[in-house]
This record gives sequence, C-alpha cells and structure tokens, in this order.
Amino acid sequence: MMGLIQILQRRTPLGWLQLSHHKSRLLVALSGIAFADVLMFMQLGFQNALYDSNTRLNSVLLADIVLMSTQSRNTQNLSTFSRRRLLQAADIPGVRSTASMYIGLVTWKNPQTHRKTTLQAIGFNPEEPALNLPEVNAQLDKIKLPDTFIFDRAARGEYKEAFAQIDAGHNVTTEVDKRTITIDGLFKLGASFGADGTLISSSDNFLRIFPRQLAGSINLGLIYTQPDYDSKQIAEILKLYLSNEDVRVLTREEFIKFEEDYWKQESPIGFIFSLGVSMGFIVGVIIVYQVLSTDVNAHIKEYATFKAMGYRNLYLLGVIFEEAIILALLGFIPGFVVPLGLYRLTRNATDLPIYMTVARALIVLLLTIIMCTLSGAIATRKLQSADPADMF
Repeated sequence: MMGLIQILQRRTPLGWLQLSHHKSRLLVALSGIAFADVLMFMQLGFQNALYDSNTRLNSVLLADIVLMSTQSRNTQNLSTFSRRRLLQAADIPGVRSTASMYIGLVTWKNPQTHRKTTLQAIGFNPEEPALNLPEVNAQLDKIKLPDTFIFDRAARGEYKEAFAQIDAGHNVTTEVDKRTITIDGLFKLGASFGADGTLISSSDNFLRIFPRQLAGSINLGLIYTQPDYDSKQIAEILKLYLSNEDVRVLTREEFIKFEEDYWKQESPIGFIFSLGVSMGFIVGVIIVYQVLSTDVNAHIKEYATFKAMGYRNLYLLGVIFEEAIILALLGFIPGFVVPLGLYRLTRNATDLPIYMTVARALIVLLLTIIMCTLSGAIATRKLQSADPADMF
C-alpha cells in the first residue's frame, strides 16, 4: 500500500496539467458538469418531494391495517366500498376495533384572499383518534360541532391573517362547495402535488359537504389490532376472509408503498422526473466528451510522442481518465452548492418537502463520476488509433 502511494506521489499529474493549461476550457467544462448536476439534483429533489408529500397522510394513520376499494388508484382518487366490510373484519380474532374514514377533494374559498383552491377533506369518528398528529388529537372536541373544521397550517397559499385570527382564539368562516363552514383550529400536515392543504372534521361534517356520498359508503376502513397480535398475519387472514373483488387489504406499510408506487409507476409526473434525471446525465456526457475529445485532438502529437518513447496505451488512457475524474470532482462542488439555494427557494414558493439528503448527494456524485468516465472512454477511441509514424 505504501509503495502504491509513493508511485502516485512520483507520478507526473499530466491530466491536471493539461486541464489547467487552458483555464477557459476548464471553466467551461466545469460549468457544463455543474449544470448537469444541478439538473439531476432538481429532478431527484422534485421526485422525492412528490413521493414524500403524497404519502404524508398514509404515514400518519394510526391504523394497523387499512381496507380500501380495489378501484382506488391513490389517496386523492379513492373509490368507496360498503361499511359492512368493516363489520365483517371486526369478527376476526386479534382485531381490537375498526373505524371508517372519508376522504375527498373539495374546492374551498381562501378566507383571506377569497380565491378558490383545492383541498383534501378528511372525516372520521372524533371519539377515537385516527391520525398520529397531536395537534389534531388535542382538538377532537372542536370537530364534533356542526360545520366545524380544523385547517392545515402548512397549506399552500396566503393565510397569515386568517392564522393570526385563529391563533388568537377567533373563528374564521368561509365556503366549501357553496356551504359555509367554520375553521376553529389549526394543525400541520403539508401540501402535496394534488392538493394545497387539508381540512379535517367529523364524519358527519364531511358528509354535509359531500351530500351525495352515503354514510355506508366509506373511502378507507381503519383496523386496529390487539397488542399481542401480528398485524401482517391478521392482514393475511383478512385477505382470505374478505376475498372479494370490491376490497383490498393492506398493512400500514403496504398502504404507504401503494401510494408511492402509484406516483412512481402510473403517474406521468414520476416518469417526467425520471426522464429529467436521464436527460441531465446525457447532457453531462456530451459536454465532458466534447472537452476531453478537444483535449485529445489538441495534444495528439504529444500522445504519439509518448507512444514512440515506449509508453503503452494503458498509461495514456489513464491520463484521460485522470482528467475525467478531476472534472467530475471539481464540477460536482458547484453542482452541489447551487441546488441548496434552489431547494430553499422551491420550498418557500411551493411548500413542498424538498431537502438535500446525504443519499441523494452520493447518488449524484456517483452519476457524475460515471458520466465523466463514460465520456473519457468515448474520447479515448482516437487516442488508441494514433500512430507515431502518421504524426511526423
């Protein structure tokens, strides 16, 4: 190991010397790589924000097992099924209790700006907490009152004045689908790609703003298991017991994965973000190839001279790959720093959960190294065919 380090220390850094000799060309190359990295960072950031924002509700459910219609595509497009399925599930040993949940999209009028926007409304029995949100569970008595809701403090839009009134203990009234409702409390969940925020109330209040939905037709069935029972085993039993084409049985983890899979595989938005990452990678390959190819052409006689002196192709290829790795590492630095500011700007503008993560930084760094190495491999084709006799 020490011998290898000594060899590397004695080795002339031809790759760096060639890159730094033409500083303007080096800056152009680094700018191109940084641009490709920024593009990949932003697309990956949007993609993860898509998954995280649309699985927030799935993640905060307290239920151990969830029943949903087989026709449901995701939590923002839920079909209904008969509530008697919950009564059947309650007969299974290990099931402690069951509860109904109603979910739907509504158009409401912003009480501050009076602009209409889309929210996700949730209704459940306030006698038993259904969500792992302490702010919601502390206000269950409020949503028992007729036409009274609590609102998402992290909703997308201008609500500072309305929030100030509610925090001061005053109610705020507005309209949901031409029905007047009262906002008597706040909680924090967050916006998503499909809805600007969330309204929560009792099942009765939910059905008042969805008059066409019957109380016996529910969107989600929440099943709570006994502490000593395995929810996965009970879910398997329920799948056999409720074997029918109208209902799907999912554990809480499967329910989260169900939502994420929809946005990954069925939604065009997920595909667009994946395509954006691929395009960023291809752009980087082209830019680095142009730089390295130009460098090889500019120094082809020098490389031919090295061959005439007895240096093998492997050594010369190593010089090109050295340049590729240097470009990858130096270009990654601004490509990593710029997205930090863009993430913050996007988060403030859209209220989406877009943050830099260590895993994402490592993924983009690896893609950058692969991108530059691939470009170097393509650029060395002409170098391998260089014949000293043809150069002079």
